[in-house]
Amino acid sequence: MEEKKYLKWYNKVGYGSGDIAGNVVYAFLTSFVMVYLTDTVGLASGIVGTLIAVSKLFDGFTDVFFGSLIDKTHSRLGKARPWMIYGYIGCAITLVACFAVPAGMGKAAQYTWFFIAYTLLNGVFYTANNIAYSALTSLITKNSKERVQMGSYRFIFAFSTSLLIQTITVGFVDWCGGDAAAWRLVAIIYAIVGLVVNTISGLSVKELPEEELNDGEPKKTEEKYSLVQAFKLLIKNKYYIMICGTYILQQLYSAMIGAGLFYMTWVLKNKNLFGQFAWAVNIPLIIALIFTPTLVGKWKGMYKLNLRGYIIAVIGRALVVVAGYIGSIPLMLAFTALAALGQGPWQGDMNAVIASCSEYTYLTQGKRVDGTMYSCTSLGVKIGGGIGTAVVGWLLELSGYKGTMAVQPQSALDMMQFMYLWLPLIFDILILLILSRMNVEAANEKLKAERGMCAGE
Repeated sequence: MEEKKYLKWYNKVGYGSGDIAGNVVYAFLTSFVMVYLTDTVGLASGIVGTLIAVSKLFDGFTDVFFGSLIDKTHSRLGKARPWMIYGYIGCAITLVACFAVPAGMGKAAQYTWFFIAYTLLNGVFYTANNIAYSALTSLITKNSKERVQMGSYRFIFAFSTSLLIQTITVGFVDWCGGDAAAWRLVAIIYAIVGLVVNTISGLSVKELPEEELNDGEPKKTEEKYSLVQAFKLLIKNKYYIMICGTYILQQLYSAMIGAGLFYMTWVLKNKNLFGQFAWAVNIPLIIALIFTPTLVGKWKGMYKLNLRGYIIAVIGRALVVVAGYIGSIPLMLAFTALAALGQGPWQGDMNAVIASCSEYTYLTQGKRVDGTMYSCTSLGVKIGGGIGTAVVGWLLELSGYKGTMAVQPQSALDMMQFMYLWLPLIFDILILLILSRMNVEAANEKLKAERGMCAGE
């Protein structure tokens, strides 16, 4: 029996465009904030990394908090859309603040300014916006194919935006003057673009009634549960833990790829190569995303596709290491593209996997906590991305890197090579190991079959 369809093509495109707004923040922040703070403002990379790491302690609490609030929200716009739309206003303001550290302040005040802006952006506004946006995958359709398509549309926009940001930002900043004021202007422009697109995306879809989401069961009296109870529901779901771990590793991977700007500038002696490597990463990802819905249908599920994809990704990144030591930039670009092609299917269907993960909690615990479940998206992005950026700062500081120096010591160059070549390979291997255990679809089918047998007795 064919599943009921809920979405038109323009709903899927409208939803997917929301990740333009998300990556205007995320790609810009993770790829360039460390460069801005060290090379333009003159702050120490080690201290910046420590501030980012401390900020993550706050983030872990706010993810579950906002997920729980979304589950308990009832408004004209639904559960998630109000948080998505209004949360982005704060994202836009604090993104600009991160790239507008006042030059006239003392160093202590500059560190404080950045810490407050960064924590508000990640721990409050981006959390509310991103969890709500991700939760819409479960709230606007019950059709599994449409959920995969939504994920593919979403990440096509995400990687296209990331590609654009990584390709044009260095030149754009230089064109605007190359100084602190130029970084601030670019941040303002990106924030305005994100605010407009996010609003359009939020208004392009409509959430389903709760009765429809609950398979026609009448709406129950609202359940009251505390943050502690919500947290217990999450950790009882082993697939939630796996997805959180995978998300964190993905963002650590992305942080190291973003730190490639240091590698291109100092090791390869050409910072403009960063844009070329961004193309080698994002174009294959986009191609893979286009074919992901078809491949999911052909292979009757997401598990095999994701696993086989990451086998290719690991092989690709291993060959990047070899090419890096040979010193062949064309081979590095080719194998980077191969690795990205293998990573694409998981990027496209992971929101659908999280929806299945949420269904697993409903089948095992009898509670629907879609908003809280999707906290893994924000939790993984912020903790992984934040710790990744912090690790970049710590490793650079440990290696003796100074952004204001004309020549870097060999220890710093060796560290950049380790960060860009070896760490992404290590993270991909760990993701592959987790994905080999993440067959939540089969687990759900087994639970449904057992419930059907019990009902028939």
